[in-house]
Amino acid sequence: MPRSLLFVTGTRADFGKLEPLAVAARDAGFDVSFFVTGMHMLERYGLTKLEVHRTPDVKVHEFLNQRVSDPQDMVLAKTVMGFSDFVKEHDPDLVVIHGDRVEALACALVCATNYIRCAHIEGGEVSGTIDEIYRHCNSKLASAHFVSSKDAARRVMALGEAADHIHAIGSPELDFHAGASGVTIDEVKTRYALPFETFGICIFHPVTSEAASMGAQADALFAAMRASGRCFVVIAPNNDPGSAGIFHAIDQLPADRFRVLPSMRFAHFSELMKNASAMVGNSSAGVREAPFLGLPSLDIGTRQTNRAKSPSVFFADADDADKIAAFLQDQWDKSYARHDAFGGGSAAQRFVDVLSEEAFWQTSLQKTFHDA
Repeated sequence: MPRSLLFVTGTRADFGKLEPLAVAARDAGFDVSFFVTGMHMLERYGLTKLEVHRTPDVKVHEFLNQRVSDPQDMVLAKTVMGFSDFVKEHDPDLVVIHGDRVEALACALVCATNYIRCAHIEGGEVSGTIDEIYRHCNSKLASAHFVSSKDAARRVMALGEAADHIHAIGSPELDFHAGASGVTIDEVKTRYALPFETFGICIFHPVTSEAASMGAQADALFAAMRASGRCFVVIAPNNDPGSAGIFHAIDQLPADRFRVLPSMRFAHFSELMKNASAMVGNSSAGVREAPFLGLPSLDIGTRQTNRAKSPSVFFADADDADKIAAFLQDQWDKSYARHDAFGGGSAAQRFVDVLSEEAFWQTSLQKTFHDA
């Protein structure tokens, strides 16, 4: 029987990073399935579980782990209980989690306490806020690490993880961006009713440690964007604490210059980025994918602090109207050389190469601390 891989996805963002790995593993003969939970299950955020179901020849298991207003500790508890029941019944050979979300933390905890082999994708990143805490916790709980860069590998080693359990493969979503999206920009505009000739992209997520001020930050950011006279496609924020204030600010945007979408198919989002004039917000796409595509981006606030640096990435606080205005004036429609510090589009093949080695499956699940 082929070895079974269970990919855990809770958001549209982590699915974009896990899908290339899952497809490559499926094509290499592994039995691939997805455990779908989190934002994917909520209609307010686009019911993006449908995107996972469109992946050919993989099994999909759904688990509703939250109501819209649930706090993160409640989501954590519900996911631990649901995932524990699931893996006891299905017994996967490897669980694959990504990044820094609370669903990934819950599943990594279940794996560690039940001695289930667990691979963590994109550990060793630094970003500030609670996300970084969750990410480092996942690295300590996981038994294997597939990181995006040598710097990330060094940080995972600093956490006491064994060097031969750490594999630098690059950022998986860049595999998709490196090739043709499969759709045209005209098809994207038609599907999502985008009337703009030129446009920027804005994704502004809540920062959990700043939840009380996120509404004011969003008000300030969108006021500066409105004053620029530019047109924007705005993707709805995730469901972390503070999102209500951002949604309130989005609801006030004029429809003639701001097209608000709950989510987008990844292929369409990739094509949108390839044709955008600039990107604004605090999504990891602005500091990882935008530089790879040469798209100028303005990182707002603290959510991606120290995450990545590139000549095409600029920084401003949400209430710094002058900096935001200058970026939208000076960088609009500029193009930069591709920044490939986080890979060149071969992460999925590298992932499969590691899993194809029998040595990967023979490593002990009894972890010890390794001094760097």
